[in-house]
Amino acid sequence: MLEDIEDGTAAATRLAGGTPLHSTLDVADPADWLALDAGVREVAWHRPEFLPGWEHSAPLPADLTQLGESRLALALCHRDGRIRQEAVRQSVRYPGLLPLVVIRCADWVGPVREHARKLLREALNVDSALDLAPLILRVGRRDRGAFGVDVLGQILRQASHGQLAVLFADPDRIVRRFAYRLAIEGQLLHPAELARAAAGDQDTVVQDLCATAALTALGDEDAYEGVLPPLLSARNPRTRSAGVTALRRAGRAEQAEPFLSDRSALVRACARYVVRQQGVDPAVWYRERCTTPDDPDLPPGAVIGLAECGNRADAGLLRLLLVHPAAGVRARAVAGLRALDCADAEQLRPLLDDPAAGVVRETAAALLPSAKELPADWLLERTSTARPRHVRVGAFRLLDARGGTVALRAAVGLFQDPDMKLRTWAAQSVQRWHPSPDGRGGDAEVGELLDQSRHLFSDHMLADASGKPGWTAETAPRSRTLLSTRPPVALVTARLPW
Repeated sequence: MLEDIEDGTAAATRLAGGTPLHSTLDVADPADWLALDAGVREVAWHRPEFLPGWEHSAPLPADLTQLGESRLALALCHRDGRIRQEAVRQSVRYPGLLPLVVIRCADWVGPVREHARKLLREALNVDSALDLAPLILRVGRRDRGAFGVDVLGQILRQASHGQLAVLFADPDRIVRRFAYRLAIEGQLLHPAELARAAAGDQDTVVQDLCATAALTALGDEDAYEGVLPPLLSARNPRTRSAGVTALRRAGRAEQAEPFLSDRSALVRACARYVVRQQGVDPAVWYRERCTTPDDPDLPPGAVIGLAECGNRADAGLLRLLLVHPAAGVRARAVAGLRALDCADAEQLRPLLDDPAAGVVRETAAALLPSAKELPADWLLERTSTARPRHVRVGAFRLLDARGGTVALRAAVGLFQDPDMKLRTWAAQSVQRWHPSPDGRGGDAEVGELLDQSRHLFSDHMLADASGKPGWTAETAPRSRTLLSTRPPVALVTARLPW
């Protein structure tokens, strides 16, 4: 497989030496053809000695009719439009060069484009269209690439279900989307087949496309038997939500109740809509399941579901679940209290030491508004390497939000942390740190901490700071001048290390 232009240039060199096309690249891989196209121009422009007779100052090849398949492939990719145009005419002798003709259909030179399009329209049939579909659709993303996609659609509308099935399994999601759209347009798939495709495909566009088409095509009660089970058991929440919503139309609203505790908020919301149509109050359903704090079978989705449709009076039930043996339930209880705006800092503080990372993550998020009220020494103690990584991350998240000298102290202390992501986050915290408005000027600890962080700042920044009016080497250490200027936002943006 040709991974990039460098591989394409190597392939071009081999073709120039007479190596057969099938031995040079994977003719079934569209990426190889595109790499070859780019690689030939790279060789012809920067290393013309590998293509004798095609140097910048040499005359154009007088006759391409004598070129074999390998050399004609090079001509089809040549930097000179006149050579490409003549090569397109000659390519009819070698059907194996049709992929390069597809690429030339989006050529930036008009005559080359027109000749290639005429040849593609004449040469394309259902079988060759199925083979070339991945390449045509990839070229279709380019400027002037729509022609090939239009022709492909016209040809494949004549294909049968069995022929299009080859494209349903293509690794390129763009190909699968195109194939399913054609199949739905031509009504080639039964609702049950569409439901299975929605449940099995990894692409969200295909999932939505097929799930919607499956439900739209339903016409009688029996058809639901083959459609609803795949949708309701799908891994993807959007597909499950489509199945749950369809339960009302199918007259099976009672089957939506188990989905009230689904792990997905979207599915839970759809389930609540369906059961309400039957006169069931979802809040009552949730309360009944959350009244037993030590129930080992309590699903976490029921806990957060109570917060989603309950009220602040339900916070008492959620607080009882903070000590539930299941980590998922504890995490959702914290998230529910936060959603109801009932998060009590003193009550949630112990959960920052929870053995489950998910619980600590939710606890840190719930405590962020109270970060300045939490004991600084207590938080600093939890950034020690003796603590689990998720505890160190949660504590530092709160310290970073707290700001001031304590945040700088915590960040510098994490420079030696064994976790690379946490070290990176600590470095970024120092880079964007600035003294709090009520902080003391000339704080010796701050100057010492910034001295330990000099490696994070460029010489240009330090020089710029040292050149400020009134600064002298005797009156202010070089690093302490950073206190008079706000460092830029992190030099490298990265996600928080959750």
